[in-house]
Amino acid sequence: MSLEHRADREPKGTPSPPSPSSSSLPGQSLHTWRTWAITQAEAANLPVSEVDWLLQAVTTLDSLALRLETYRDRKQILSRYSLAELTAKWQQRTQAQVPVQYLVGETQWRQFTLTVTPAVLIPRPETELMVDIVQAQLQQSPELASGVWVDLGTGCGAIALGLADLLPAATVLATDISEAAIAIARANAQRNQLAHRIQFHQGSWFEPLSVFRGQLAGVVSNPPYIPRNLLPQLQPEVQHEPQLALDGGADGLDSIRQLIAQARLYLRPQGLWLAELMAGQAQPVAQLLSASQYFDVQIHSDLAGVERFVSARCKNP
Repeated sequence: MSLEHRADREPKGTPSPPSPSSSSLPGQSLHTWRTWAITQAEAANLPVSEVDWLLQAVTTLDSLALRLETYRDRKQILSRYSLAELTAKWQQRTQAQVPVQYLVGETQWRQFTLTVTPAVLIPRPETELMVDIVQAQLQQSPELASGVWVDLGTGCGAIALGLADLLPAATVLATDISEAAIAIARANAQRNQLAHRIQFHQGSWFEPLSVFRGQLAGVVSNPPYIPRNLLPQLQPEVQHEPQLALDGGADGLDSIRQLIAQARLYLRPQGLWLAELMAGQAQPVAQLLSASQYFDVQIHSDLAGVERFVSARCKNP
């Protein structure tokens, strides 16, 4: 995941409606709370938009009602939390820098609403481009669209869901070493009506996929890529995310090297290899691929122009 800028941390889209409510809040009281929360956000140098994102997730209010403040005169507004509970959650955000996505328990990614907890990374908007890159690559190799694809280190399952949606004729696999992550990814597949399309396997990288050696049409991954010495310098919000999913070893490329070496055994000839990286890693990774039985190595930039992804094709054995 891209971790270099706080802009990457801001929640995206509109949260799903709240679950069955436990509280009913007067509109004026909620307006007073919102005003306080905005003040707290400004003091903590946080995007004030997060206040409304939180309220949309836990109440029945929409963005227009919040923006125009038309809810002030309502006698009752259904909410998942009481005002005291909302205050406690917002203090976790402003004082402990807990990401608002964890406070709400969900985030938006492409067209999906995804459950997220501190057991999984929060999927970033730029990672959505990986699905678009796959789609573009298939224009020159349409036969891969009906093959077997895998999302390695699936986390909350975001990429696997994107692949399943993009490739209706494909078999989609997803692996993760974390039992908690696999459980969340399964739940997200069910939540987004794609559970029947994805096979989940717990284990490290290709470890649970021995029966697919030489058969994979595509290997897609957003692996740990942060150099270990940089981990203490990451934003406070990122410190709440699982370190196992961040730590890329001394130079950030430990997992990448594994994926380059192991994918050759699992990809079929012409199969696609695609990974997300941090800024500054694309050129070294492209060189590793070119020296490791891959061809058609390409570097892809994100919307900010950062060289964020590298793709390649597997040579014939």
